[in-house]
Amino acid sequence: MFSSEIDKFLIPYVPIKLSEMDEVSLMDRVEKKYIFSTDKLPDLVNQLTDSYKILEIDSFRIFPYHTTYLDTPERMLFVQQIRGKLNRYKVRYRRYEYSGASFLEIKMKTNKLKTKKWRIEKSLDTKTNDSDISDFLNQYLPYDFPDLQPVLINRFNRITLVGKELKERITLDFNLNYSSIDGIVSELPFVSVAELKCERFNCKSPFAMVMKKAAIQPIRFSKYCIGTALTCNTIIKNTLKPKLILLNKLENEYTQSA
Repeated sequence: MFSSEIDKFLIPYVPIKLSEMDEVSLMDRVEKKYIFSTDKLPDLVNQLTDSYKILEIDSFRIFPYHTTYLDTPERMLFVQQIRGKLNRYKVRYRRYEYSGASFLEIKMKTNKLKTKKWRIEKSLDTKTNDSDISDFLNQYLPYDFPDLQPVLINRFNRITLVGKELKERITLDFNLNYSSIDGIVSELPFVSVAELKCERFNCKSPFAMVMKKAAIQPIRFSKYCIGTALTCNTIIKNTLKPKLILLNKLENEYTQSA
């Protein structure tokens, strides 16, 4: 689904400026993820207009993202993710295509299932021996990772919603595209990934209630792990098999609705 097709469903939303987003940055948070067929996205968006504002920059409400994940040659961080290791990490460069801003980010899932995120403004073009990068990695990673290197590129479009009453943020990602450093490409136009981010889960979250009504249940889902499984033939995929089966199901739903 192209962004232009979804734009019209975003018109009723009250906008929020980027400068106002600091109040809901939620760098220390809990998260719930949902995946569903992209053909359901317009209806879901329509049901949230009364409860959420939408991030708007220069009249745009859908923004392209570019993420480059880093890992060791042995894919240590990937292995930690699929094994569900507590206090596990992701390291990535994220570029906001619209503004050109780029950050080196570390995400940590704690043993209490909270997510913490730290970042510094750096681009992938920055020299790897940059002292700021080394200091940043050493400060927040529990191990020495001298061999971290780019392993996967992920592009997608994102809509960001902010709660009017509750302190929560919703991201809606679609048009997912993966490419490995070796040039293997996988596109997922049929799947959307929604994420509810808040300080603590609230059973009265309008978004959570809409998803429950639509029979879309929260699920553990890592864009990095799925992208790795789809573009890397040398990794073990058994743990991710249920997710890959679900993706096939969503692809069939999307194809039948087209």
